[in-house]
Amino acid sequence: MAKGSQLSQLKSALSQAGISRAPQNGKKRKRSGSIDQDKIKKAAKLQEIHKKLNPFDIKVTKLKHDVGGRKIKGSKGQPAQSKQAGIQQREKTLLKEFQDRGRVGGVVDRRFGENDPSMSLEERMLERFTKERQRASKGTIFNLEGEEQLTHHGQSLSNLDDFDDVILPMDEDEDDDQGQLNRDIVGRAHFGGFDDKDEDETEHNSDRKKSKAEVMTELIAKSKEHKARRQLEKVQEESMRHQLDEDFDSLRSLLFAPGAQTTDSNVASLGSSGNQPDIPSVDIDEQMDYDRQVRELAFDQRAKPKDRTKTEDELALEEKEALEKAERQRRRRMLGDDGEDSDDGVKNHGKRKRERGADDLEDDFVGDESWGGVGSGLGEVGINDQAVAEDDSEEEEEDEDKGMDEDEETNDEDENSEAEEDSEPSFGSEAGSASGGEFNEITTSQMAAKFKPPGVRHELPFTFPCPESHEEFLEIIGELDDSDVPIVVQRIRTLHHPSLCPENKVKLQNLTSVLVDHVLYITSPPAPRFTLLNSIVPHLSALCRSYPIESAGIFVEKLSLMHKNLERGLSRGALELGARTWPGPAELSLLRTIGVIWSSSDMSHPVISPARLLMGAYLGLCRVRSLMDITSGLFLSSIFLQYEELSNRLVPEAINFSINAVLHLAPSSLKNVASIPGSFPSPDFRSDRCAPLAFDIKKSKHLDCRTPNLHRLLTDGHYQEQDKLDLLGLAFRLLDRFSEMYKSLDGFIELYQPVLYIVTKLDVTTLPEGVRTQVSSLQDKLTRLLKFARQARRPLLLQAHKPIPIPTYIPKFESRSSSYLRRHDPDHERNEASKLRYQLKQEKKGAIRELRKDAKFLAAVEHKQQTERDCAYKDHMNKAFSSLEGERAEQKAMDREKAKEKRRSGRK
Repeated sequence: MAKGSQLSQLKSALSQAGISRAPQNGKKRKRSGSIDQDKIKKAAKLQEIHKKLNPFDIKVTKLKHDVGGRKIKGSKGQPAQSKQAGIQQREKTLLKEFQDRGRVGGVVDRRFGENDPSMSLEERMLERFTKERQRASKGTIFNLEGEEQLTHHGQSLSNLDDFDDVILPMDEDEDDDQGQLNRDIVGRAHFGGFDDKDEDETEHNSDRKKSKAEVMTELIAKSKEHKARRQLEKVQEESMRHQLDEDFDSLRSLLFAPGAQTTDSNVASLGSSGNQPDIPSVDIDEQMDYDRQVRELAFDQRAKPKDRTKTEDELALEEKEALEKAERQRRRRMLGDDGEDSDDGVKNHGKRKRERGADDLEDDFVGDESWGGVGSGLGEVGINDQAVAEDDSEEEEEDEDKGMDEDEETNDEDENSEAEEDSEPSFGSEAGSASGGEFNEITTSQMAAKFKPPGVRHELPFTFPCPESHEEFLEIIGELDDSDVPIVVQRIRTLHHPSLCPENKVKLQNLTSVLVDHVLYITSPPAPRFTLLNSIVPHLSALCRSYPIESAGIFVEKLSLMHKNLERGLSRGALELGARTWPGPAELSLLRTIGVIWSSSDMSHPVISPARLLMGAYLGLCRVRSLMDITSGLFLSSIFLQYEELSNRLVPEAINFSINAVLHLAPSSLKNVASIPGSFPSPDFRSDRCAPLAFDIKKSKHLDCRTPNLHRLLTDGHYQEQDKLDLLGLAFRLLDRFSEMYKSLDGFIELYQPVLYIVTKLDVTTLPEGVRTQVSSLQDKLTRLLKFARQARRPLLLQAHKPIPIPTYIPKFESRSSSYLRRHDPDHERNEASKLRYQLKQEKKGAIRELRKDAKFLAAVEHKQQTERDCAYKDHMNKAFSSLEGERAEQKAMDREKAKEKRRSGRK
């Protein structure tokens, strides 16, 4: 290429290519085909020259290791052309979308019959052809210059008389016409009509036109038919209305009861009618009576809207105000003041009761408007008692669902009477940690000596302060009966509802602790009151549901204190009579209450789990020293039965203690611990302390097994043979219930095979008749369950799985060690995953690059549009300013001329 400037280089290139030569005039013109070929060749040469003159249009990627003959894709590129191609592509696609944004458009196919699926293709084409012919002939319809005659529906308009078919109404007495033309006439005679003629008549008589007389005859006949039909409908309506008038008496009795002023004659006149249904005639008196009754309906009382459902906070506030008002009335009655309450006086605005006269029939006398004249105390007590009873019944139903059935509830209430080992109950407060062998009492019964037992029932107040300790609660209920304690608790909860004051939440949490202490207090020896316990548990359960975290902490604190007492008792010696190892009636009642209030089927529970561990420690670590210990252990086993009724967790301690109780009480052929099968620990079997526990065969021969009196067994140190027999029957029932619970376990055979062996070794011949029946029933049941368990057991099998292949030790290649090995991983799956990751990365980079180019392109388009708008605005403003400047210049010129004229005339 020649040296020099770009222009000289371009001229030399064009001259060398032979493009700049001027065409010779002497030669003939070439054909069009050759001209097109020349143009193509010329464009190719120009493109080649352009490439040579602009070396920056080609981008070459330099290779590190150039191998001859190898073709590498993408080593050369044309950035300018690719950029221009991208811009053109975006102008065709992206720019169109940018300009058409916000528009809603589409193609609607409006061809005749296209959206009608009932029409076939031939029918659509035929109808379209017809519509097209009609549109083609539309231009000649209104051409009046020709000799064509105007027609309408095949009839000539010139032959039609304006009033030939117009028929005036024949019956002037018809009210519905009101001087208007008939619809049929309008449809036939006016333009837009002609569609209501008889099609059948037209088809049959198309050849002959009807005469005017025939048309009038048909019209008169139709008019008469229409009039007769209307008359018949009117008669039917009158008959129906008359029938409704006759049945009005029965309908009126449904609307409202007849008043005292309604006489028999009026009622009889309503139902009596001798009119014919075809030609009704209404009696004047009956019509007047009917009108009077219709007017009376307007004065009936309309339905009133009911009050809206009140919220829980509003109900709590109303209950609190009702209790406070009842307490004020009770205090006035107690002080002998019959005056009105200050609040009531304000509300009544000084109204006084009407004094009774001598002729007063006492039909409007109410002695005490609030409580029916019997005293607000009894009335309010009854109302609240009923509410509390309903709440208690609901809570007891929930408790029965969580625990055992009603029969077992009765047994458990009897079993709640278990006592602690020491015969002298010590009542003390919840002291801190005791030193040495002292025990921490979980009952707060120091106030027991200060309060007298409940005596004569006094009038029960309506308002009570919320106690902060158990001593304050004992002061509140000091002289009340046990039946009034639930009412007191209910009123305390009502008066201190959390919605009434923010501080009531803390007070009710303290009340939960107080009720727990009171449960321990009323179930402590020497006189446990389990009936009162059943009435307090619903309130305690409701408080625990309201404040579960705080209530759980209270119960866990009591359980921790019981565990410390167990540790101190075991440290003194498990066989020492003075060591308090087994729980007493108060502790057993607390454990029973925990199972009623909290969910015992959870995998892990903040209250149930510690209680379960504590009861397991009692049954597993404590030793049997007396019949009281057996009673306490059997009660713990029954509580375990209640806890695990839903979850069916295995509790081997309960089964172990139950079978040990059978060994201690019943005579058997087993002589020592070594002869006991299985792995049941029985350290006290045939020991000196447990030997007297077996009942005497001679004394118990004529006895019968009954429900044990656990209250007496835990509080009284004197036992009889009947008590031992009752505990033995309870142990058999527990073994029966546990076998029913654990029959689905995989280890049922290992668990109950030793139990069956021990039951078979009992000396049944020396037992009473009832116990022998019970033992035989248990033996048959265990034999049957063990048989089924053996049949259902299957030996362990290896898990069926795919054979494990022989391991191949493939060398591990580093993915980044070499560019060559990076794409040639011997692991096929890992190699494919790597390729997909690389492809995803490249696609992501490409998408980001394209999005940036699109954004840059749109920004350039918006900038160009904004520039055009700015230029147009500037031009507009320049025109406005130029016009204003011209006007201003003309104004100034005129002002100067006026000033000159003034100076010439001598004016200033």
